[in-house]
Amino acid sequence: MSIVLGPHQYGKAENRIVRVYRDSPRHEIHDVNVSTALRGAFDPAHLVGDQGAVLPTDTQKQTAYSYAKEKGLTSIEKYGLELGTHFVDDVEPVSGARIEIEEYAWERAVVDGAEHDFAFVRKGQEVRTAAITVEGKGDEQKTWVVGGLKDLVILKTTGSEFHGFLKDEYTVLQPTSDRIMATSLVAKWRFITPTEGGATGAAAWEGFDWEGTYAGIKQTMIEVFATLHSLALQQTLYEMGKAVLERFPAIGEVRLSAPNKHHFLYDLSPFGVANDNEVFNADDRPYGLIQASVLRSDAPDAGPAWDIAGGFA
Repeated sequence: MSIVLGPHQYGKAENRIVRVYRDSPRHEIHDVNVSTALRGAFDPAHLVGDQGAVLPTDTQKQTAYSYAKEKGLTSIEKYGLELGTHFVDDVEPVSGARIEIEEYAWERAVVDGAEHDFAFVRKGQEVRTAAITVEGKGDEQKTWVVGGLKDLVILKTTGSEFHGFLKDEYTVLQPTSDRIMATSLVAKWRFITPTEGGATGAAAWEGFDWEGTYAGIKQTMIEVFATLHSLALQQTLYEMGKAVLERFPAIGEVRLSAPNKHHFLYDLSPFGVANDNEVFNADDRPYGLIQASVLRSDAPDAGPAWDIAGGFA
């Protein structure tokens, strides 16, 4: 038996970057949280403490901030591709980079009925996410892009049922044909690069409409949630993912995670008060956690697309 070093990576987690565009009196703001992780020829650092090939994590942080100005920070997917490509192309020991980004949206403050040019209010609807993986140099370079969102809290007051489920001696839940359905949605979607094989260099994404695609996917999922008469949250998730794949050919796979935020009808009978699906107790825990993936049967292999930067923790 021998003891050997396994897979490893290192980086700088949660760089909080705010990029303000002041090119005109009407400012724009992009507020992000960026984590970087590098993979490559770093065995000596672990085995003998040799740092000769190690680009400091502080340097990764400085690069992330500088690229927000040098390359711009509008679409987080584009920014992540540029940052990851730089680390792989320009830092010799690096063979792979993983960039994970969260974006916190702001909307303009309204003063006297008009949007203000440089005052903003934090939007609380959801957090936009992206994860970009870059591997290899030169003509062998490949990229994988995963877009997404989290903390999208959605609810509908009817149009949801749950009955016909398996029962045993511990089952006390009563079937219902009319219930509140609510969740805090996490959704991630894997892009298929425009060239055969599913993963190529960052140049393959030149001119891609990241902003329009994000807005369209979010709207599609909300529409399905609202309009589908649901027999189960599982069914709703599948139909949401299916609709995204049908409408957006650039997406090869959708992964969804949805805690079932239960709302139980409150018993008002002790007070002689009728409760016709009008007053509920919102239970935050425990909660059912429903997760599903929906993908094209011919989607290219995911490769390292879903390998999170914190995957070794």
